[in-house]
Amino acid sequence: MFKIEYSRKSLKAMRKMPRNTMQTIRSKIEKLAEDPYHPNNNVIQLTGCEDYRMRVGDWRVIYSLRDDVLTIEVLKIKPRGDAYQ
Repeated sequence: MFKIEYSRKSLKAMRKMPRNTMQTIRSKIEKLAEDPYHPNNNVIQLTGCEDYRMRVGDWRVIYSLRDDVLTIEVLKIKPRGDAYQ
């Protein structure tokens, strides 16, 4: 099981979004922490960097995965149109 760390930006985004969306994203992140390499997680590595993105409906969770310390650092949570800027 991987440890989950949230950046300030991601926590701020979660506070601003609707409660049901926040709960869905949180449960997906918890499933990701159980097995980040499971094919049903809908995860793709971003081009040009070592970060990953997970699709949750119209939202994107951008995170970095550190295998050496078993940590997932959630960097950003944004709507699809804003996530890659």
